[in-house]
Amino acid sequence: MVSVGPELISPRSARVSAARRLAKRNFRGKERLFLAEGPQAVREAAAHRAQGTATLVELFTTPEAAERYADIVGAARDAGARVHLASDEVVADISTTVTPQGLVGVCRFLDTPFEEILAARPRLVAVLAHVRDPGNAGTVLRCADAAGADAVVLTDASVDLYNPKAVRASVGSHFHLPVAVGVPVERAVTGLRDAGVRLLAADGAGDRDLDEELDKGAMGGPTAWIFGNEAWGLPEETRALADGVVRVPIHGKAESLNLATAAAVCLYASARAQRAAGGSRSVTRS
Repeated sequence: MVSVGPELISPRSARVSAARRLAKRNFRGKERLFLAEGPQAVREAAAHRAQGTATLVELFTTPEAAERYADIVGAARDAGARVHLASDEVVADISTTVTPQGLVGVCRFLDTPFEEILAARPRLVAVLAHVRDPGNAGTVLRCADAAGADAVVLTDASVDLYNPKAVRASVGSHFHLPVAVGVPVERAVTGLRDAGVRLLAADGAGDRDLDEELDKGAMGGPTAWIFGNEAWGLPEETRALADGVVRVPIHGKAESLNLATAAAVCLYASARAQRAAGGSRSVTRS
């Protein structure tokens, strides 16, 4: 049995009210805190530190979840988080999911200054320009993490990284790689290009074919992929900023690929090409 407190926290508690408000973007921005729900996200949050500071601030857990995930609750306590025992109703009230899993963490913002990402000389970057769906943003972040990307950049026209749907869709990848937010697309392109990174816009109407680029051996260098809006892709002015506009070939009868699927194909293509070119990139993290 994990000891997490003498009694259930009241649904009228100031702590519960403060956590509940983090479902709204303006409160997240003001407090620079966000919610991470479920065992995987909370486990990663408990293990994460930024500049020596623990990321997980608080954890709300039902008695059943505290028993089932005793290791996670213990890790949260070890990280210095305040652990609150809460009823199913209180956790459901804080949660933004239909079927809460009994664990909701309050975490500090994670975003990294864009200049720090550039200083690290990245070799593979995903740039989300005009991406408005939080589920897609979180899934692309997860794909970038899985492909071994060095960073993700969200432009100022894209969705909030800390939207609960984005956090759920990333399945813990928020805590795995640097992410810069609110970067103007022109600044993102200029900064990455000056850092020696080639900019490729992913677009179904691109004049370059991904397979052909791979066959030519043109994908082995540092690369940033620019991904656009789910419905209308990238605007012409953004495509014009890139060094090339590349389409994922459709060999079957499908009309198109959705954003996250196309992002996974492009990122993995670059990761494989970079390894073949003699890089040390690995898609397996310890």
